[in-house]
Amino acid sequence: MTTPETDVRATIAEFLQRVGKQVEFDESTRLYADGIGLDSLETAELSALLEDEHGRDPFSAGQMPQTVGEIEQFYRAVATDA
Repeated sequence: MTTPETDVRATIAEFLQRVGKQVEFDESTRLYADGIGLDSLETAELSALLEDEHGRDPFSAGQMPQTVGEIEQFYRAVATDA
């Protein structure tokens, strides 16, 4: 059985591979600058991919996550609300 965290991590890993970023990450990895290094276009692309794959995404919900863990927390909360 998959969890929201593993599903989201798989989506993020797929996205990073697609944009050519070879970054190891965990829940504490920052999305910007000294972490994964997403720029504004990549953030928008990740937002769209999360929406497509999972039906919702934290960026469209008015949040601006700073770490992979904050994205995972969003989906844990969504799963709890379902």
